[in-house]
Amino acid sequence: MVFDHDFRAVIRRCARLPRKDQNGTWITPEMEEAYIKLHREGFAHSAETYLQKQLVGGLYGVSLGGIFFGESMFREERDASKVALVHLVQKIAAWDFDLIDVQQSTGHMRSLGAQEISRKEFLGILSKSLHKITKRGNWGRM
Repeated sequence: MVFDHDFRAVIRRCARLPRKDQNGTWITPEMEEAYIKLHREGFAHSAETYLQKQLVGGLYGVSLGGIFFGESMFREERDASKVALVHLVQKIAAWDFDLIDVQQSTGHMRSLGAQEISRKEFLGILSKSLHKITKRGNWGRM
C-alpha cells in the first residue's frame, strides 16, 4: 500500500474500468489531465494497492484544508480498493482531517461506514476545514 506512487495509472484505471449499471465515465481525457495537473501541484492524491508489484486497486481525490474529496476508486482484485481506503483513513486521521467527502451515497460506501449529512452540516464543516493548512506534496513521502 502506497500513496502517490502512480497517480496517472490510478486515474486511468478509474476511467477505463467497466462499472455495473453504468455506460461510460465522467472521467474524460480532459478531466484526467486536470487531475494530473492538480497532482503535480500537490493537491490531488492517490492511495494504491499492489499485489506482487502489480497495481490492483486504489482511489484518488483532492485534498483541501481538512477535507479529502474522494473522486473515484477501482479494484481489479477483491477488496483492493478497500485496503487503499483504510490506509487513507488512517493517514488523514493522523493529520486531523475533518471529513472524507465521498460525494455519492452508495451501498458500497455505506457498508464502509460512510454517512449522509445535511447540506447545512457539510457547509459548516467545509467552512471550518478550509482554514486548515492543505497537506500538499507527495503523500508517500510524508
